[in-house]
Amino acid sequence: MHIDTLKNLAIEALEELKARDITQLDVSKLTEVTDLMLIASGTSTRHVAALAQNLVEKAKAAGLHPRGVEGGENADWVLVDLGDIVVHVMLPEARALYDLERLWADLPNDAGAIGDALRQVEERASMS
Repeated sequence: MHIDTLKNLAIEALEELKARDITQLDVSKLTEVTDLMLIASGTSTRHVAALAQNLVEKAKAAGLHPRGVEGGENADWVLVDLGDIVVHVMLPEARALYDLERLWADLPNDAGAIGDALRQVEERASMS
């Protein structure tokens, strides 16, 4: 499935159940794991679970089987891995705590710089 079609499917599934503050992050230059991350907020653990479940159902109906779903019924954060897109559905408190938008924005833009940054972290860790 084309990434734009997949992104639209995911956003529509989230909006259908009133997800809040849907944000998309292009991480294609930062990781090989996925190309796009969507982050959305739910109002309760039940809402977070319902948003994730609706997304999984819509994906399956479109012939796509999610690679994985992490989190559960009483989770404050559920991750749905759709391959080219990873969707994080979170309570506002968890979203503020983990601040994925800032975390991904602060990463260097190329693999060489990422490798350098990781080596620096490892060096600091070995010195302590």
